[in-house]
Amino acid sequence: MLEKAEKQRRAGSGQQRAAGYMPGFGNDFETESLPGALPEGQNSPQKCNYGLYAEQLSGSPFTAPRGTNERSWLYRIRPSVRHTGRFRRVDYPHWKTAPHVGEHSLALGQLRWSPLPAPSEALDFLQGIRTMTTAGDALTQAGMAAHAYAFNADMVDDYFFNADGELLIVPETGAIQVFTELGRMDVEPSEICLIPRGMMFKVTRLGEEKVWRGYICENYGAKFTLPDRGPIGANCLANPRDFKTPVAAYEDKETPCRVQVKWCGSFHMVEIGHSPLDVVAWHGNYAPYKYDLKTFSPVGAILFDHPDPSIFTVLTAPSGEEGTANVDFVIFPPRWLVAEHTFRPPWYHRNIMSEFMGLIYGRYDAKEEGFVPGGMSLHNMMLAHGPDFSGFEKASNGELKPVKLDNTMAFMFETRFPQQLTTFAAELDTLQDDYMDCWSGLERKFDGTPGIK
Repeated sequence: MLEKAEKQRRAGSGQQRAAGYMPGFGNDFETESLPGALPEGQNSPQKCNYGLYAEQLSGSPFTAPRGTNERSWLYRIRPSVRHTGRFRRVDYPHWKTAPHVGEHSLALGQLRWSPLPAPSEALDFLQGIRTMTTAGDALTQAGMAAHAYAFNADMVDDYFFNADGELLIVPETGAIQVFTELGRMDVEPSEICLIPRGMMFKVTRLGEEKVWRGYICENYGAKFTLPDRGPIGANCLANPRDFKTPVAAYEDKETPCRVQVKWCGSFHMVEIGHSPLDVVAWHGNYAPYKYDLKTFSPVGAILFDHPDPSIFTVLTAPSGEEGTANVDFVIFPPRWLVAEHTFRPPWYHRNIMSEFMGLIYGRYDAKEEGFVPGGMSLHNMMLAHGPDFSGFEKASNGELKPVKLDNTMAFMFETRFPQQLTTFAAELDTLQDDYMDCWSGLERKFDGTPGIK
């Protein structure tokens, strides 16, 4: 299978596309792989060019307000009803869906893990997914799941779509190609990509690595969108022009293939005789995209104190309560620290939100040791956390000159719901039993006398 995947990756057999991406967030795009494949002036002509079928993919109710109404028209070799058939149940035992409470004896606490180990056998992207936490309820379209992945083989004749939510993929090691119904995205570490709910795709490897590893946020709720900037104004943070949607691409392959679907937490598979990635042209606003985290333009304090970490929000999935997210995707990128008379790392805090963190590269400024690229931490709602002892001492006693945090990229999946730990996460060998010790040096300094000590 690995040899076959390598040959297909090099030859591009049966695959057609134009080069490039289309910029913008939430735009109404149009793109075609063959000239004249996209109808002009209407969505559903009596007969489509090239013998294609017209089909609509809706990501929102038909009657959703114009600003949130999402749909794309696809012009494909076969309609999607031919990409399904008599399903049979399959099992991905490590991929869990909320509501889920792991059967383990691990007590409540602040938790941290070293990276997932490399697979000892050939695993593709789907087989390499491991759920760490779940939150909310996928059946009511609220909440999320945080996954880690580690794989070393390609999805060659296997395709997948997730009816439970959209997938935000955050590579940490190894670039990947995500081939969706609407086009291809090449995604490197420090980039992210998003696959909408219900959209078929497959993942293959790019480059030469021993393991391809990263993180996934499965968002059950309202789709991710850009946060309002409020008094920040029209610019900075994640700018819409930096989001890239792929141009139309299709795979014309008449060989045995398998389509798998995740639906209400269960997995199903059907065998078909062709590739389902057969969309020759499309137009609309329900589409995948990728984003380079290095283009995020951070804002921060330029005199004193430390703003809330919400200023580092890249994407937010709103809930029904204003200002309270179903999920936020937050990053901590390279930036200058210049605040005077100020403890510059994130302060100690307890929070109604639950925070799942990962590190893509470099070092996170609130942790001097133990939190490494590929690692993860979980600070659930109202559990105290903040800089470790070494980080506190360094920040408390360092010279307050302008300092650039460079070569660093951490992120956080933050949700309003408590995150339930899976059995896999609770029993993972890389769980750091001594994580709590990182705060043990924070001894009493109070002596009752005035003045700063």
